[in-house]
Amino acid sequence: MGKVTATAERTIDAPVETVRALVADYAEVRPKILTDAYRDYEVTEGGKGAGTVARWKLQATSKRVRDVAATVTEPEPGTLVETDANSSMVTTWTVREAGTRSLVRIETTWQGAGGIGGFFEKTFAPGGLKRIYDGVLANLDAQARQSA
Repeated sequence: MGKVTATAERTIDAPVETVRALVADYAEVRPKILTDAYRDYEVTEGGKGAGTVARWKLQATSKRVRDVAATVTEPEPGTLVETDANSSMVTTWTVREAGTRSLVRIETTWQGAGGIGGFFEKTFAPGGLKRIYDGVLANLDAQARQSA
């Protein structure tokens, strides 16, 4: 079993504090920016930043659905970490200042399968997840423009 990592990032033309607030809003904003790859999204505790607990199904491929139960922590301002109680998956959202704009990065890591299945997972899963995240970041960009 090896560590698998998927990453996507985008520069958003909005101040860092605006984008951080949007990313941290799991109750109102998150459902608006998720793509069709996400189903049955619900917040079960909290709703804003650290302490939030949310559930969803992530349809990574036609055959692969992951049932996620994430608890959110904020180890430092601008960084939200979603730790899945059902797997080794950890997703980190980082929002950094980029002049008058914001750089948003989503990185997910997990312990991959072993053997030939693990080889294919490590080879193809990061690209598939990056495509999903690219859509989420495009939706976040549109949401930031509406909030401006």
